[in-house]
Amino acid sequence: MRTGLVVGVVVLALLLLLATCGGKKDGSGDDSGDGSPPKKPAATGRGPATRLDVPAAYDSGKGWELSGVSEEYALAPHARVLTYLQRADGGRFRLRAVDVRTGKQAWAGEAWRPLSAAPGTVPRLAAVAKDGREYFATWSYGKLGGDPLSEADRVLVVDLYEAVGGARQRVELPWEAAPSVSASGPGLVVGVGSGTAAVLDPETARTATYKAGDLKYPKGCAGCRRLTEVVGVTSKGPLVNGEGEFWVRGAWHGRKAAPKGGVSGTAVSVSGDRVLARWDHKPAKNKPVDREIWAVHDGASGKVLASAECPRPALRPGRYPAAVTSPDGRYLVAGQLAFDLEGKSGHCFAAGSGAKPVTLATVGDSGVAYGASGARSPEDALRGGGTPVSVRIAVPEPQALPGSARLPVHDLGEVGIFRWTDGRDVHHLVGYAAKN
Repeated sequence: MRTGLVVGVVVLALLLLLATCGGKKDGSGDDSGDGSPPKKPAATGRGPATRLDVPAAYDSGKGWELSGVSEEYALAPHARVLTYLQRADGGRFRLRAVDVRTGKQAWAGEAWRPLSAAPGTVPRLAAVAKDGREYFATWSYGKLGGDPLSEADRVLVVDLYEAVGGARQRVELPWEAAPSVSASGPGLVVGVGSGTAAVLDPETARTATYKAGDLKYPKGCAGCRRLTEVVGVTSKGPLVNGEGEFWVRGAWHGRKAAPKGGVSGTAVSVSGDRVLARWDHKPAKNKPVDREIWAVHDGASGKVLASAECPRPALRPGRYPAAVTSPDGRYLVAGQLAFDLEGKSGHCFAAGSGAKPVTLATVGDSGVAYGASGARSPEDALRGGGTPVSVRIAVPEPQALPGSARLPVHDLGEVGIFRWTDGRDVHHLVGYAAKN
């Protein structure tokens, strides 16, 4: 007997703290302990100090560079704002924002102390967008109380910042164990991959909680009631996986929006309001199934926007690469897959005819994607694994780049953003201007 849907739209009278404090453009009010402003990551003068080997589309002599930044950073592509976490005194952190076109500071948030006191713990950071507005979210998990033996007051603390200006809201969400958090759709999902999840709206800072088994199973879908887990959120609500099934609660059912030949599907990743799904191929008569279908679905309707076939692996990977979209949303890449959503085309760069598989990590509005052949994952490609390549998605033929070429982690058209770590283990972010 189905239990009723438990959807707690929590205003969080005690848990939601609206700290509507705008960011400081000059970094004033920072707390170094002696009244002096904190040290900012070193920025170069006229142009970047580091001349990395990069693809020919970028001019390594023009741009900006930040050094001494943390590994946690995020980008709001439409606002053209990049943020990173900076350590402050007393185990605290501060979120700083720069204009990616100039590298100059856009704003800086107040310093705060994450809940976890474990040495080396760094809060998480991600960008999230909804209804055309962009936000940054930082979060940490731990106890509010001072008693380390107490089981009470375990919460996830989320700070939401507006990408333009840095105004902040704080949310405290009780949670029994450290949750997995995703910001890949139009909201933050807390408890990804579990039967109980919460969706945090970045506009209102309100939270809706969804209990296991109460996610409006599509009619006649037996597999929907098995292995049920929330895996993301779309503009129409939570995205849920079952056994060989997926659906958006109260909006659409994947089986009714399957690509041609698809018989059993699993939602793998969300980017913006696009859902990437893997589908088992309908078996042909007297032939083994050696292919699978990958499709990009519209998050609002379930409609297939583009699809591609790939060889079926002998062993399923433990996890699939996350989907990454171009800033304008036209192109999407995910590991060995590339899609033109306006052109309704897709391509799989799996191994074949003696060629190594190509793994893509970044794509821009021009339709040029960057990755590497022989890389283990997109992250491996960005760290220098494999042989660097570029691919124009309209003509899906990989072009080899110089072996020393470093790949952009973001391509914004007028600027490409690169990261590197020097011999002293100091992290750098570099913005190189695009060549005309």
